[in-house]
Amino acid sequence: MPVHKLKDFLDNHHVRYTSIMHPQTFTAQKTAQVTHIKGREMAKTIIVKTDGRLCMVVLPADRHVSLSKLKAATGAHAIELASEDTFRSLFPECEVGAMPPFGNLYGMEVFEEQELTRDSEIAFNAGSHTEVIRMAYKDYERLVQPTAGDFAI
Repeated sequence: MPVHKLKDFLDNHHVRYTSIMHPQTFTAQKTAQVTHIKGREMAKTIIVKTDGRLCMVVLPADRHVSLSKLKAATGAHAIELASEDTFRSLFPECEVGAMPPFGNLYGMEVFEEQELTRDSEIAFNAGSHTEVIRMAYKDYERLVQPTAGDFAI
């Protein structure tokens, strides 16, 4: 079952989405493969520390975050990947590594790789390693209002 917080949020905003159950996977690429979703439509969530504050970076499954590109785009003085211990408590209903890309639900700014804006749909972990939510990208953008840029390699 998806994260209640996320599902309630989507339902309250009358967003159509599909929940896809799948065998347990631990990488976005593998999840895309087993759910038959294109890697560029399967989003993964990375948590970073930007000048000491936690932020989300959302990337296609087949890409990696470039901290130097993110630093340049945000104008941050310091940027680093956040350790799981740093952010685990912010997502109590999620399995680590399966956080949905809705930073607005967790008080985090969201940066997304601009490649994600080119597709009509987006898919992402629903808080577990066995469920994906797929929805229209325009709904995701409207609800999250992420800052898009070139952050990936």
